[in-house]
Amino acid sequence: MVNVAVMGAGSWGSTLAKVFADAGNSVFLWARRPELTWTIAETRVNADYLPGVTLPDAILPTSDAAEALAGADIVVFAVPSQTMRDNLSHWRDLVPADATLVSISKGIEAGTHLRMSQVIAEVTGVEPERITVLSGPNLAREVAQEQPAATVIAGVDQNRAKLVQAAVATPYLRPYTNSDVVGVELGGACKNVIALACGMAAGRGLGDNTSASVITRGLAEISRLGQALGADPRTFAGLAGLGDLAATCMSPLSRNRTFGERLGQGETLAEAKEKTNGQVAEGVISSRSISQLAESLDVDMPITRAVFAVCHEDAVVAEIVAALMGRSKKAE
Repeated sequence: MVNVAVMGAGSWGSTLAKVFADAGNSVFLWARRPELTWTIAETRVNADYLPGVTLPDAILPTSDAAEALAGADIVVFAVPSQTMRDNLSHWRDLVPADATLVSISKGIEAGTHLRMSQVIAEVTGVEPERITVLSGPNLAREVAQEQPAATVIAGVDQNRAKLVQAAVATPYLRPYTNSDVVGVELGGACKNVIALACGMAAGRGLGDNTSASVITRGLAEISRLGQALGADPRTFAGLAGLGDLAATCMSPLSRNRTFGERLGQGETLAEAKEKTNGQVAEGVISSRSISQLAESLDVDMPITRAVFAVCHEDAVVAEIVAALMGRSKKAE
């Protein structure tokens, strides 16, 4: 048993807190809002993000970061990627000196184009060997309902990756380790953008052939970016690549897919945001930083670029589909 601090009580953070608790660990779950902390403590349910799921008594909710982090062996950062830097600036002096840090946030930071493990290292000053990344086809509600699933923990230090692996292993979640941090993070960040494209296609009434084509060609462009950044190509055929991409692109539980579907139906970004509790899908934000990163590396990512154009340049979905289909012919 280890002591775990999950910093962020959204749907995935709350779900992972449950997984760690079910695996026999002591877990603090930090929530930004004290009223949410009180509600979880009283009802054992996070009604805002994970309604209908009872959280184990081993989870101790708190809005005091110092209380959550004190004595933690594993610290899980479960805040949105674009708020990661700001949150870390408040927590860095509270993180125990030898704790293993885990990022579960999927995105590329705007402006810097840094992956989340890089942001964590830069802000906290910890060595990369202490940082791991957890990713895979992990739709929060299905995992919280204890449906069988698998995940990947990537880390430079395989002993730390194995520590997290042991701490998160349950009868319903099977964790694997991987040493390719770059590939695992890129797969998690880029798949949100491709899921938006799949959603847009569905919103236009297009079928499974279109979705399969978008997923396959999306995986190809993610792999190209990964190779340009030194990732292992094999990672993109695994859980953090194809696995995560397929789940996010196909499932109605995927916020990115459903957000894209609304855009495909003709809603504006503001209208789609209003219908998703005021939240913008992660892929909307990431499409800009990933497009810019790809351009800086001279990597061709046409689907990502098309999503960026719809989300940030007022491009029309129907016209983007036509433009993608009309691209010059070439070998696969």
